[in-house]
Amino acid sequence: MSNAQAAFNRQLKRMYSWYAGGFALFVVFLAFAEQMGMSTRWIGYVFMFATIALYAGIGVMSRTADVSEYYVAGRRVPALFNGMATGADWMSAASFIGLAGTLYFGGYQGLAFVMGWTGGYCLVALFLAPYLRKFGEFTIPDFLGARYGGNAARMIGVLAAILASFTYVVAQIYGVGLITSRFVGLEFEVGVFVGLAGILVCSFLGGMRAVTWTQVAQYIILIVAYMLPVVILSTKVTGIPVPQAVYGTVLQKLSLKEKELFSSPKELEVNALYKARMDSFDEKIAGLPDSLEAERARLTERLDVLKADNAPAKDISVAEMALRETPKDEAGARKKWTDARKAAESKAAPPLAHTLAHAGRDQADSDNKRLNFIALVICLMVGTASLPHILMRYYTTPSVREARESVFWSLFFIFLLYVTAPAYAVFAKYEVYTNLVGSTISTLPGWVASWGKVGLVKIEDINGDGLLQLAELTLNTDVIVLATPEIAGLPYVISGLVAAGGLAAALSTADGLLLTIANAMSHDVYYKVIDPAASTQRRLVISKTLLLVVALIAAYTASLKPDNILFMVGLAFSIAASAFFPALVCGVFWQRANKPGAISGMIAGLAMCLYYAVRTHPFFGGDISNAWFGIEPISCGFFGIPVGFVVLVLVSLVTPAPDRETRELVEHVRYPNLGPAERSSVRDEGVY
Repeated sequence: MSNAQAAFNRQLKRMYSWYAGGFALFVVFLAFAEQMGMSTRWIGYVFMFATIALYAGIGVMSRTADVSEYYVAGRRVPALFNGMATGADWMSAASFIGLAGTLYFGGYQGLAFVMGWTGGYCLVALFLAPYLRKFGEFTIPDFLGARYGGNAARMIGVLAAILASFTYVVAQIYGVGLITSRFVGLEFEVGVFVGLAGILVCSFLGGMRAVTWTQVAQYIILIVAYMLPVVILSTKVTGIPVPQAVYGTVLQKLSLKEKELFSSPKELEVNALYKARMDSFDEKIAGLPDSLEAERARLTERLDVLKADNAPAKDISVAEMALRETPKDEAGARKKWTDARKAAESKAAPPLAHTLAHAGRDQADSDNKRLNFIALVICLMVGTASLPHILMRYYTTPSVREARESVFWSLFFIFLLYVTAPAYAVFAKYEVYTNLVGSTISTLPGWVASWGKVGLVKIEDINGDGLLQLAELTLNTDVIVLATPEIAGLPYVISGLVAAGGLAAALSTADGLLLTIANAMSHDVYYKVIDPAASTQRRLVISKTLLLVVALIAAYTASLKPDNILFMVGLAFSIAASAFFPALVCGVFWQRANKPGAISGMIAGLAMCLYYAVRTHPFFGGDISNAWFGIEPISCGFFGIPVGFVVLVLVSLVTPAPDRETRELVEHVRYPNLGPAERSSVRDEGVY
């Protein structure tokens, strides 16, 4: 390490130490202000706008017109800080907001996300990070273009990068809208575009340089925000402030509470009522189209009776709304009633125990869950090792060795969150089961109504007893982390801190994704294909313009609330895994892989992945009944990955081998620590 690099490292450590201390004082100040009477609305505003202003300040100070700085932060980011930036880039709104919620509802099944996302970094370290750093350049399509020759592989890589990154970034901006709508009181659609402004100030002026140093700052905020509430909750429940070590004792209590709740007469009564509702929807669906006309006639008659009896205006309004919302045709009725049937079915029996592995209603259901668990782990692992915005981070380190070290630090910083998520789920679930279920509905805590306004919490007293049973409570997956401080009765400043952490997670990942899309289009399409003679200034102008356009399109898409965060992220992983992983791994480790094979493999893998998603997911008009072997749409890459490998290998074997220049590039990348003479010696010994 040079003296200049060492001095730069010391300066960074000093700066971020001061930053961490200043942020701690900021939180303490707001806690004191809350005790003195500061309103929750103002606490939310201060947390949101202060942190966005901080990120904007870093972005402005990191502005650059240098191509190397803009695309790869000058290749001088130390391993420790690149690990923190990668951790922030990686820990998206799905990890911060959605993971604990998935574990809350899925129990053991939710561990597929922890295993897949963590294990993926082992693949990154073993198969890709050091080799891509040795290759250099700026983007993943750069590697594909150089390794396989020509622009065809590059352009397919650009398409796949845009598809995966755009799907992923929409999920992040959706998370931003969710946070701002709840904690600042903005409309969801307005909050999306306010968050977009925070994203753009970080990436627009300084590219990867600004994004890197902003992400380091964001990691510090998000990890503190994630861990502090569950540490306080652990202390409150067990007396020990190490939730990762003691949540097993709470899990035992939760298991006893589950047995008590699931077998209680009131809960069984509610389950039976939901079963009756499910059966009624079965009858309506089976009776279409006549049942639709009967439903419309029934609602019309009810409205006429209410009007004739001079019923209260509120009752008449409800009846009018029910009539207006009646489906217009058979297809609409079938979809609406099928969705309602599924919702009733999920409450027609007690939930499965939190600790049961691959638990199902019968053996076939258990086998299906086991297969889906394995499929999801594979897709997430391989997808992690294929996401362009993550792999780009390893272009920014000073050396190949630091690229390897950076993977270690990335895994460590990510581990801090993932080892905490199961504890989060257990403590939150214990609080809900113990202190919320069984309460009088008229006296439920304020957070229930607050989150109900944004559609993430629903209460239905189906048996009319005025008490809340477990099946009468509907919580969205994304609400668990954000609402845990309120569920536990912690000061509102902790809720504001969690919101700031979720915002940091969403913004940091969105920054990296938007930059990936803009760089792919400006560098790999415009500069490499359209105008190779473009000046540095023109290239940066094109990149920034595209960044703005893509960001606006993504924000508009997110404002439509397309689906839950976790599915969109899972789809992005499957797309990246199917399109990139076979071509990248074979490009590094198999000299015989050639241009026709890579092109065919990428197209086949991507096409299979997208076909299965469209075939099975309702958002695309598909139906889960079309699933192969019962594999859920989120794991569509389970079919795309092997298809990509098989097609790449077969086509490569039946077409001419790559030229000598390409084989030498593989040697250069494959043995990053060897010089030309040593690589020649290895080749002569028959390793290749």
